[in-house]
Amino acid sequence: MIRKSSLFAIALFVLGSVFCPAARAQQSSLTDEKSGEGKTGTLSGRVVNESGQPLANAAVFVRVFSSGGPGRTTIADSEGNFQVNGLDPMAYLVSASVPAYTAAPRDPEAQPTYYRVGDSVKLELIKGGVITGSVTTSTGEPVVAVHVHAYMIRDAKGQSPRYDFSIRERSTDDRGIYRIYGLASGTYIVSAGGASAYFNSIVNAYDSDSPTYAPSSTRDTATQINVRSGEETTNVDIRYRGEPGHAVSGIARGPQVTASSGLNILLTSIVNGVSQSSISSFQPAESGGFAFNGIADGIYVLTAQSFLPGHVAASEPKRIQVKGADITDVELIANPLGSIAGRVALAESKIPDCNSKRRPLFGETVISAWHDEKTAAKDQPQFLWNLGAPSTPDPKGEFTLRNLAPGQYRFNARFFAKYWYLKSISLASSSTANVIAADKLVDAARSWTSLKQGGHVSGLTITLAEGAASFHGQVKVPEGQKLPPRLFVYLVPAEPENAQDILRYHGALIDAGTFALNNLAPGRYWAIAKPAGQNEANVLSLLRLPDETEFRAKLRHEAEAAKIQTELKPCQNVIDYQLPFEPSANISSVGP
Repeated sequence: MIRKSSLFAIALFVLGSVFCPAARAQQSSLTDEKSGEGKTGTLSGRVVNESGQPLANAAVFVRVFSSGGPGRTTIADSEGNFQVNGLDPMAYLVSASVPAYTAAPRDPEAQPTYYRVGDSVKLELIKGGVITGSVTTSTGEPVVAVHVHAYMIRDAKGQSPRYDFSIRERSTDDRGIYRIYGLASGTYIVSAGGASAYFNSIVNAYDSDSPTYAPSSTRDTATQINVRSGEETTNVDIRYRGEPGHAVSGIARGPQVTASSGLNILLTSIVNGVSQSSISSFQPAESGGFAFNGIADGIYVLTAQSFLPGHVAASEPKRIQVKGADITDVELIANPLGSIAGRVALAESKIPDCNSKRRPLFGETVISAWHDEKTAAKDQPQFLWNLGAPSTPDPKGEFTLRNLAPGQYRFNARFFAKYWYLKSISLASSSTANVIAADKLVDAARSWTSLKQGGHVSGLTITLAEGAASFHGQVKVPEGQKLPPRLFVYLVPAEPENAQDILRYHGALIDAGTFALNNLAPGRYWAIAKPAGQNEANVLSLLRLPDETEFRAKLRHEAEAAKIQTELKPCQNVIDYQLPFEPSANISSVGP
């Protein structure tokens, strides 16, 4: 029987690993439509493979973006087509699942794509990779029914996995053969024996052994296996060592724990100072504690969670070192996580060109908080940052971002409304004041907002203003030259008084020589196309990080030197703009 913690892990897998962005994100945000507020509607689409061929009988999941609930599920027909009716006007995540398939790799620069009723969605899945081999004893006898795990340690871009389910488990058959399929592209290590990722209890004697890594190693000397989509990596054989593992046990406590809730305990391995994969154990409320068996020597972090209606409690991560002996009597105290409350304000325009434009719907607006990765400890389990789901404002525009781990945060708003833009993000300097003067507001776009364990911050105001412009076009290079990979187009404010306005900095990854920038504040901009450096990642996020003032200043200096200026008027659509690019003149990147 699968335990509750495994159900939670599987839910994360459904929402993360099989998430499939459309080929072109947010297409419907570029068209004017009637409000449609208060009317139910339909989401439809098609599930295809990497060749564009339909995937019959795919399971399709539709979930409100800001909700952790089960959502709606349907099955695609023989042509891969699906339709979900009776949906409220909200922002939705749409994903699909087919055995042996996985989601197309997600570009680290791209945010998750979400949809609204009336959209047609194209979901692409790719054939997963396979790792197969045998597990035998030192005398060559097959090891039967031992659990074999494949852990992703780097994704296809060589980075630590952030969006994929990083562990898969299968058992060997009566010949000692295992086959793990449906793997996303990346680098893996494979082990046999040790604690199961899915079961609390010890199923067989191998579960209490220390894991043996291919070919017959400890974790430190394990062979790294490159997996590519649609390809099978064979002969990843393991000569089983059969060394006894250790136990890690203790008790976890938390607020308002009921018999049906209990606590979920996660044991996260730390390798070279960075958190890796986690295994979990469920401690029922009436239980005397938790225990992990089959744990190898190494450094780990223990964290306890309780999932209660409307909020999550979590303990501070406790670092332990297993070295030749069991660890007992570990105590974990789960406390409620923090929250940040605020509202979305709409600032309408009286400019004639903007009359009768579609207003943003609060139900289709997504507010999210992003933690400061620079100040977060690398050995802190990454799942803690995923507990704080985005929020959708209520009909009055009010929202609360819940289940936020202690740290520093910045904020983002995404919405469907072509002629509106994000004008400001401000925070009341006193969360208890009912009326805050303009000089008492903090620019929350330019500064991090700190949150303590279980803390509550209020007074966040996100203002959306009418009058946005759009800027679309092509990048042109001299005849006989090619565009470099990972080329970005940037718009930076040309007016000196807006040089420090983070929300006036925009960027987009150029796709096949074309670019599209939307929801832009009217004004004068410098335009420039710049390639990212070979080792630079998450370049676009630097534009909006509060402490990246030098990055923005350097980018603005280079853009001003390029002398390509454009003025965007309220509700103006610029199409077919020809942006020149000289590859030989762009030797340096714009990275920090």
